[in-house]
Amino acid sequence: MKDFTKNSKILDIPLEEVVIGKAQARTSNTGKELEDLAQSISKIGLLEPIIVCVSNEQEGKYEIVVGQRRFLAHDLLKKKTIRSIVIDEALNEVEAKVLSLTENMLRNDMVPKDLIDVCTFLYKKYGAIKSVCEETGLPYHRVREYVKYDRLAEPLKELVDKGLDVKIATRAQDAASVSGELDEKEAIKLAKELEGMSGAARKKVLSEREENPNKDLDEIIEDAKVGKDLTQMTITLSDKVHKGLKGYASSEEVHQDEAALNLIEDGLDSKGFLEEDEQ
Repeated sequence: MKDFTKNSKILDIPLEEVVIGKAQARTSNTGKELEDLAQSISKIGLLEPIIVCVSNEQEGKYEIVVGQRRFLAHDLLKKKTIRSIVIDEALNEVEAKVLSLTENMLRNDMVPKDLIDVCTFLYKKYGAIKSVCEETGLPYHRVREYVKYDRLAEPLKELVDKGLDVKIATRAQDAASVSGELDEKEAIKLAKELEGMSGAARKKVLSEREENPNKDLDEIIEDAKVGKDLTQMTITLSDKVHKGLKGYASSEEVHQDEAALNLIEDGLDSKGFLEEDEQ
């Protein structure tokens, strides 16, 4: 394939003149963590221009070949223009798909460990999570979780390095330290068990461990797995409410079911119904 960018130019194009083409290789999860990307762009700007070409279907428009998430983030930020590499000719669907696929395959997202290492380094340098956020554009809740990695026991760090959510690791370590000293074997067991549990079951294990530190851990885990003292419900949400729940879950970095549980408990507690139930 020829070099389409050879005679290209870089322009700031009005967003209203840009359309998302049908040849995008990335069609799944295009909105995933879009707010995080938008926050990064608002803090440090667009580090890499999108790539567009003249639209085949809409006269006077430019079609996105690479960078639709960056475009959507600009739209979310109400930006007027977006920095673009403009290919001076229209591309057919095959050409556009090849370019889009190549770019997405070569764009490797940073693995969690790399992000943790960088955030921990910056946190030690600046001494405040807020400062790290201001320098990087990363959301507060994410930096807060990343810097917790540094205080994890080595076996839990190894699990995080292999893909375990750092938030689960820190929860497991805290739960395995209720006696005042960390039981590493218990922390590892808890982390592995919590990873595969629903939000409600996970919360049940952690609260039970905190309230009854002398209770056998296997019994606590088994009770949660079989649903002891848990009632499962199915509810139907409007699109608006579901979107709000997803946003809240994302901000708290928890599963949606755990987010819903937290909101329900907070609501009942604020109205005094949980206290009545306990009496």
